[in-house]
Amino acid sequence: MSYVAVYHVATPDTPNKVLTHFDDIAAALAEQGVRFERWQPSPVEKGASDAEMIAAYQGQIDALGYGAVQVLSVTNDHPQKAELRAQYLDERRYSDDEVRFFIAGVGLFAVHVGEYIYAVRCEKNDLLVIPAGTPHWFDMGENPHCVTLRLFNCADGAVPEFTGSDIAARIPGLDD
Repeated sequence: MSYVAVYHVATPDTPNKVLTHFDDIAAALAEQGVRFERWQPSPVEKGASDAEMIAAYQGQIDALGYGAVQVLSVTNDHPQKAELRAQYLDERRYSDDEVRFFIAGVGLFAVHVGEYIYAVRCEKNDLLVIPAGTPHWFDMGENPHCVTLRLFNCADGAVPEFTGSDIAARIPGLDD
């Protein structure tokens, strides 16, 4: 189930509120400039290639208007799952929007806005658009299962600028 848990940075181990209804999640995130949608599923066969997954959602991808797309697929049997997880756990921002669509599995994006952290658990068919310049991080869990499309305008926009903050280590992760 998708949800958003809202934490104040002064009390990072206890959420102020947790929203589980789609409309509530979308509205709370929209107030912060973050877009949350649920796309209609497209048929994607298990074991489909990256090109096949992209092709299945090409209409929705084109409608968003981003110029580049890549597939990120990490499952529990991935030989570098711990390293891949670790590379996304530090707070960062991008000069481009962070756009993720979940084809399968789950992941937790934490969006840092002012004094609050919005921990958004995304699952299959969820689209999350974090505006450029917004600090955030991503947790795929200790035993990952996520297949996502990542959309961006240019390769330079996909280069992270790390904030140096330790807040990500103080907020509960996907497995907590």
